[in-house]
Amino acid sequence: MTTMPNLLVVDDDRDILDLLTGFLQKHGYTVSVAEGGQDMFAALECGAIDLIILDIMLRNEDGFSLCQRLRSTSNIPVIMLSAMADHTDRVVGLEIGADDYLTKPFDQRELLARVKAVLRRVRDQGIRPDEAARPVLCFGSWRLDVTRRELRSASQSLVLLSGGEFELLLAFVEHPRRVLTRDQLMDLARGPSHAAYDRSIDVQVSRLRHKLEDDPKNPEIIRTVRNGGYIFASAVTKA
Repeated sequence: MTTMPNLLVVDDDRDILDLLTGFLQKHGYTVSVAEGGQDMFAALECGAIDLIILDIMLRNEDGFSLCQRLRSTSNIPVIMLSAMADHTDRVVGLEIGADDYLTKPFDQRELLARVKAVLRRVRDQGIRPDEAARPVLCFGSWRLDVTRRELRSASQSLVLLSGGEFELLLAFVEHPRRVLTRDQLMDLARGPSHAAYDRSIDVQVSRLRHKLEDDPKNPEIIRTVRNGGYIFASAVTKA
């Protein structure tokens, strides 16, 4: 018997918690709830959570701050919810490591579709038969272990990557020294069925640069190609 994913819904509106809990349980998911950051981290300590649905507008500590804290220790996928339609919120959410973003009010079926899509990406990023023989990929002083989904520096320090960051970096290292458009990168990293957002690739590239580059403002590894996209300039070898 397959265990259904456990979702954690974080919102300080009890009506929304009850509504989403009932809807998601109806579609077979196990649902935990939290009304703020303290409850959220307590729930994470109590059991395995597969995905977090996180509202931005919380009373004590906002969702941006909570997501940022989470990303310092965990790669659990996060879908952020916001009552603000401003693209700035979307960009900030992606910059701090959210996997997707949805604006309130939203159709519950759209949320369900996004939950399925994010969980599917996480599942597909697990160890597949073809990955068992995939070597560690090296570029510069970095080592990317595809099977273990680990990025390590020259000092063997582990660098945490969100799911989106890992997939984008993998797309780059598997296509080095080639100009890749944003659409190509979106297809390689997330699949052709993913709903594109113009700035999402730029945001993920910026996050990778801050983790990989000595000077993110003058990148040597992931370079911008004017009117073209990006190019992974480092040579890539197999360990």
